[in-house]
Amino acid sequence: MISKSQIKLIRSLQQKKYRSKLKLFVAEGPKVINELLSAKFKLHSLYATVEDLFAGVNSEIISDEEISKISFLKNANNSVAVFTIPEQKKPKKEGITLLLDSIRDPGNLGTIIRLSDWFNVSNIICSSDSVDCFNPKVIQATMGSISRVSISYCDLTKYLSLNDLPVYAGTMDGKNIYKEKLPENAIVIVGNEANGISDTLLNLTTHKIGIPRFGNNHQTESLNVAVATAILFSEFKRFTEL
Repeated sequence: MISKSQIKLIRSLQQKKYRSKLKLFVAEGPKVINELLSAKFKLHSLYATVEDLFAGVNSEIISDEEISKISFLKNANNSVAVFTIPEQKKPKKEGITLLLDSIRDPGNLGTIIRLSDWFNVSNIICSSDSVDCFNPKVIQATMGSISRVSISYCDLTKYLSLNDLPVYAGTMDGKNIYKEKLPENAIVIVGNEANGISDTLLNLTTHKIGIPRFGNNHQTESLNVAVATAILFSEFKRFTEL
C-alpha cells in the first residue's frame, strides 16, 4: 500500500520547481524504467502492480487504483519509478552538437532526444527557457533514449561565443541542405515551434540551411521542429558517414 506522503511526493514531481528542489523525476512503464536502470540511473523508489517485473530490483507492489494516483499518463502503466536527476555532463566537441532555442513542447523535445539517440548525436544543449528534459511527458516521449544522450541547459549566446566550430542554423530561407557540403563536426541549431531561431543566435551562425518544399502547392507554412531535426540529422550523417 502506498502512503499519502508518497503519492504527494510523486505528484509534486509534475512541476519543475519540485523536480529542481528534490532532484527527482518520474518514469513510467517497464521499457523506460529498464533503460534507466541499465544506464545506472540512481533509483529512489519503484512501484508496480505485478511482481518480478524488474529482475533483481525490489519494487513495492500496489493496486491498479493506487498506481493510477501516481501516474501522469492518460492510461496508467503497470509501473512507476522515481529516479534521482543526474549531474549535468560537460558536452563533448566531437560530431554534431544540437542546440535547441526555446523548444517548449514536451513531445517535441522527447522526440528530438530519441532522434539524437538514433543518429548518434550525443550532445543536446538547450536554452534556459526550453522545456525541462525531466518533465514526465518528455521522459515518456524519449522511450529511454534520455539515458544515452547528454542534455544540458545554458545561455546559448555565451556557448556559441566560446566555440570555434561551424554553426548551422535551420531556417526557412536557408540554403538547400541537399546541395550543401556538410562537415563531420558542427553545431546545429533549431528553433522555437512558433518563432524559429532568435535573431541574436542567427547573428552568430556561419551557415543557414533549409529544407526545400517540393511541388507547386506551397501552402504548408513550416515543418514540425522534430521532423525538421530528423531531416537535418539524416543529411549530416548521410554526407559524412555513408
